Amino acid sequence: MDLHILDHKLRVTSITKTGLQQYTHPLIKLIFLRNRTRCKFFSLTETPENYTVVLDEEGFKELKPSEHLQVEGSTWFPLNVVSNGNASSSSQAVGVTKIAKSVIAPLAEQHVSVFMLSTYQTDFILVREKDLSVVVETLLEEFNIFREEGGESVPVHSQDACNGLQRNGREVPHARVHPVLIPENQFCVMSLDPDTLPAIATTLIDVLFYSNRYESCCFLLLSGELWRMVRIGGQPLGFDECGIVAQISQPLADSDISAYYISTFSFDHALVPEEDIVSVTEMLQAQRKDMSS
Repeated sequence: MDLHILDHKLRVTSITKTGLQQYTHPLIKLIFLRNRTRCKFFSLTETPENYTVVLDEEGFKELKPSEHLQVEGSTWFPLNVVSNGNASSSSQAVGVTKIAKSVIAPLAEQHVSVFMLSTYQTDFILVREKDLSVVVETLLEEFNIFREEGGESVPVHSQDACNGLQRNGREVPHARVHPVLIPENQFCVMSLDPDTLPAIATTLIDVLFYSNRYESCCFLLLSGELWRMVRIGGQPLGFDECGIVAQISQPLADSDISAYYISTFSFDHALVPEEDIVSVTEMLQAQRKDMSS
């Protein structure tokens, strides 16, 4: 398999619910008016607490500083795994489950904190720029690693980890046993062709900016099944603790259960098939009991 380090320097930000009105124009510009901005990577996730916006440096310029905007101090690079052009079978688990053992667990063992963004087609693993050398050294035996530069994929070799990529040089706390919450909401996972956005702009604006009108909201082609959420964390998780994603994705991978994983500024979230929610609940409760004893 191939691992690509994408050519995007990303920032992770949070907009308060009360401050959304101040950022409505730049967000609409970033979502619907792509020809009016040079932003090439953009993600918006709404939670009950806030809006998490992940975007590249060009998009970040659109967000003016204010008391309603929080910015995590690091620069992040997105990684994604490519299975050498072989599409996964429909019977195989999808989402973070596919990379739990090959990527997520090894990085957790090396004290690398990750920020996950699962989408319909791929899973983006965000790592801090200063952790890139550790990522390369850790995963080079398992993957062919490429770094995108100027639109081309350049192979990364072991010596490159020591040339221009510094070790993080810090101790990162291992993941604690965080409580999980499983709300009753049902979710669907969708993919939209960017060219169709103008035709459904009104509907999307309603969902994005007036979501309190909806009891159950679609979470961004339609998968044909419903999903349930597992929310991780009783208090805001922060960004330094490592192993949180692995703590959830590993048992799901062991049971071959598909999962989309979405990190946000305050909490993490996993979406699992509704048909598996009972077994997932029992599994995570047993895991927490074992880890706390």
